Formats: sequence, C-alpha cells, structure tokens
Amino acid sequence: MVFENLREYLQALRRENELVEISAPVDPNLELAEIHRRVISEEGPALLFTNVKGSSFPVVTNLFGTIRRVDLAFGPKPEQLMKQIIGAKDTLLPPTFKALWDEKDLLLDLMKVGTRTVASDQAPVLQVCDREQPLTKLPALTSWQDDGGPFVTLPLVYTENPGKPTDNNLGMYRMQLYDGHTSGMHWQIQKGGGFHYHEAEKNNQALPVTVFIGGPPALIASAIAPLPEHLPELLLTSLIIGRKLRMADNPNGGHRLVADAEFAICGEVPPHTRRLEGPFGDHFGYYSLQHEFPVFNVSHMWHRKDAIYPATIVGKPRQEDYYLGDFLQRLLSPAFPMVMPAVKELWTYAETGFHALAAAVVRESYRREALSSAFRILGEGQLTLTKFLIVTDCPVDLSDFKQLLETVLERFRPRTDLFIFNHTSNDTLDYTGHKLNEGSKAVLVGVGEPVRTLPVQYSGGDLPGINDVKTYCKGCIVVSGGTFEEDPKLGERLLETSGDRLAAWPLVIIADDTSIVDNQTSFLWTVFTRFSPASDMYARSQVENHHIGYQFPIIIDARMKPGYPDELIPREDIVRLVDSRWKEYFPGGI
Repeated sequence: MVFENLREYLQALRRENELVEISAPVDPNLELAEIHRRVISEEGPALLFTNVKGSSFPVVTNLFGTIRRVDLAFGPKPEQLMKQIIGAKDTLLPPTFKALWDEKDLLLDLMKVGTRTVASDQAPVLQVCDREQPLTKLPALTSWQDDGGPFVTLPLVYTENPGKPTDNNLGMYRMQLYDGHTSGMHWQIQKGGGFHYHEAEKNNQALPVTVFIGGPPALIASAIAPLPEHLPELLLTSLIIGRKLRMADNPNGGHRLVADAEFAICGEVPPHTRRLEGPFGDHFGYYSLQHEFPVFNVSHMWHRKDAIYPATIVGKPRQEDYYLGDFLQRLLSPAFPMVMPAVKELWTYAETGFHALAAAVVRESYRREALSSAFRILGEGQLTLTKFLIVTDCPVDLSDFKQLLETVLERFRPRTDLFIFNHTSNDTLDYTGHKLNEGSKAVLVGVGEPVRTLPVQYSGGDLPGINDVKTYCKGCIVVSGGTFEEDPKLGERLLETSGDRLAAWPLVIIADDTSIVDNQTSFLWTVFTRFSPASDMYARSQVENHHIGYQFPIIIDARMKPGYPDELIPREDIVRLVDSRWKEYFPGGI
C-alpha cells in the first residue's frame, strides 16, 4: 500500500497493532525522549502522545523503529522499480521499438514520477496560517539534558539554488528553536541546502527556506537519502510512493508547499548571520558541541487544523536512523555501478554514524584497480566525508562486518594496502579530528587470493600495560589497559614492547572495555567513533619512494580521549520519573 500522508500510515500502524497511544500528560522536555528510547530498545511500537505539555499538537515518534515498520511504510515496489530501472539501461540504450515495448510497464511507472499542483482547498497543509510566534506552538523535544534547548528533529528543509529553481534540495538539518520566530539551521558541509546558502550569501542575498514537518513517509526517507548533488529529493519521494507528489501554491508567495504535509514553516536565512547552536545529543552517540551556524527567520507557519507533529530521538545506535538508512542503502545500492562502474556494492555503517566507516566490493580487473575505485568513492558526494574505507574484490555480505574484516585481513598486505591521509575534511559531527570539519582518512585494501591464515585465539602471554585481551574475529583482537588520561602512550609502547609477539595479528584495537567484542553494534560504534587514522593508528613503517609501507600489527587506539564530547547518558531523575509512571503511560501494557 502507498501512503500519501502521515494519517494513512498511522491508520495502517493501528491495523497492524504497531501503534500505541499514550494519553497521560507527558513533558516534551526529556520525559518523552526517555519513554521513546526504552520502547525502541525493545523494538516496540510507534508511539502517539496525545497529551503533550505546552502544546495542542500530539506527537508521534518511533515511526520507523523496526524493519517491519520500514517495510510497511515503503513496501517492496520502490526496490523492485529501482532494479528495473538499472536493468533497463542495457536494453534501452540504444532505444528500439521492441526494447521500448518490452519495458512498457517500467516506462508507465516512470511517467508517474514528478509533482503535480492541486488547488488550495485540496491541500490540507493550508488549513491554518499562524504568524504569531508560530514556533512556540510546536511541541519540539529536548532529548538530552545538556542539549542547548528544544530542537525540531525531523525537519524537511526545502531550498532552491538562487536563480535556478530546478536545482532544489530537500534535506534534514536539525533546528534549535530560539524563540517564536527564530531557529538555528544546522547546515553541515557537503549538504545541498548549505550549497544553496553559499550561493545566496556570495551575492549578499537571503535564502528563502520552507521547512515541512510530516507528510508522506517517503518524504522523510528522501530527505536523508545520499542522492547525487543535482538529483531532486522530491522525485525520489514520487518514485517511492508510485505517483506524482501533490503540491500546492503558497497563497503568501514563495515555494510551493507539499500539500499533505502536517506543517510548512516559511521564512528565510539571511546572509552573514551566525548564532551559537548546540550542544545536541546526536546520532554519533555523543554531544555535538556549540558552534556558529546560520539563523532561520520565520515569517509564518501553515499547518493542518488537527496537525500531528512527528519527531525522532537520536543517540547511540540502534535508533530509527539505523532502520531508515538500511532501507535507503537497499533502495539506492543498485544505482552505484551506474555512477561508479567499478563499484559492485557499497555499504555505510549506521552503527558508526554512517560517515565514520564504509566498505565496498569493487572490480579488480588489473592490478590496483581497487585503489582507483576507493579514490572514486571518496570523491563522490557525501561519501567524501568517509573516515575509514575498506575495499575488497571478494563477494561478501558487507553488512556482516566480521565476515568482511576476516576476508580483507586474509588478503591485506600492510606494505602496499594501507593508506592514511591527514589534513582532510571530516563529518561535522565527528570530533576525532580535534577541529570542526577537519580530520584524516584511511583506506584499507584486501583483494585477490588469501595470503595468510588468520589466528583465532590469542596465546602470546601477558602484554605490558594490558590487563585484558579478547578476540573480536579471526585476525583482530581487542585489548584494554589504562585510560588515555592515565596512559596516553600505550599504543606506541605496545608496538615497541610487543610488536613482534603481536605480529601474527593484523589488527589490534585498544579500547576502554574489551566487552565491545560481544556484538557488531558495540564494536563498530566504539571503535570507529573514537579514533582518527592519522593520530591514533600505530605500526612499524618504512618510507620508500614517498610511500609509507607498514608492518603488522596495525594498532588502533580507540579509547576515549581528552577533547571528545561526552557520551549520551540519560539524567537519573528522568529515569526514575519514567520508572514511576510506566504503568500510567501503558496501563494495558505495550
């Protein structure tokens, strides 16, 4: 079933017993978020809070917090259509009458992709216009106690390139609410809305902005999809829902509005104006700190007369973004070979915040072609922010990280297959580079036939400064000793004193707690959000013809370090409050 608006999706969730209504009064400041976190950790239902303190609008969260709900929201048709499109490129180029006839069903589907304008009385979003401190009416959530204030967490931010409205972007950029008419606009590097703002600012112009909240579930998925820079997200929305997206003219002028959105917030972002935004507990599982970001000045807000406010809570994986990201990768992965012909499969890991780790299966038809593919990946859109990239030519399930890592470590030649690049761009939310938007990258290559048999269990005896050793997978162990503050040189010293003993192990991880080996989520989250390749990787090395060749072991120091933001931990009194009220929220159970 195709959902053209939020209401249809909620009705389907009710029929499937995937939605629970909470009528007890709930505070959007911390309390609601703590309820949500507990439910999503148990893969529980979507939550509709109908009595939110300080607002007349109900709040719905956890819309996509399980694989089943994501499948319900989007169905199999988008993935099938995407595979048809990719498959048809070989039969339709060059086009012939027979090829066109054979693909007639696909072509009919593609004719439904786009937008169509409906009359204002057919656009529910135009039912109410609020010009009086409209942002104060929203039940915006404060999710973590050290957040800078309430944030809009599912804003669908629409912008157009100044002077070129066909170049438009729909992105999800968090908004901290400052007052009734002003919010932050968290445009990170490599984001389409930020590119549009850069163009407007160069001409000393304000950039018109419209922020949608709610609407078709596909609108949310499209806003976070890593599409090529000039491919409109509204077209992806239309493709997912299988029909043209309904739009309506704004009676006050400006951008057209998504007719079935719950809210449409209209205004502009002035040039050369910045304001401190944050802190904010983000999807890396830490607080992103205060930084200067552009300001969104709101003139008016349209909304349905009975609008429902969708929100999400981010934090340590797994959260809703994990499930949405998995769907989008399945949807878009067939298109990667069209953009990058030598890349067969590509995966980014939600457990690491996506940008911290990516892996690819690539073609190796001549020696070092895999390295060419790695450079191509690191030059493609948001993939340029990838911190650690692993490539192989072996058919492997990239979502199974143990399988991938073992496959690569069996083939990895440290003298030629590890590349570390310093002074590169970094994801705005990744603080391991110790400077906003800057850091380092690494590429690890493992192709061809195996060149070694990996060890399975460590039996090398005591290691100086190390109090625990556990195996994560064949060829990789995790060790722990003192904290970084207690022993900042542990990585260097371990290499110096025990490098020979550890040489059979290609990869050694230093962590604060070896229990991270227990599952993939904890391993990936801990390791790849807590090290910078240039400053936290240790190996014996030799420079030859300007190339650095390494020797085993490769040691990664993935301990928490001074300057890293705090890990997200709920406030104790809020935990106790939710404990005490749990049966009030769910008198009949979940």
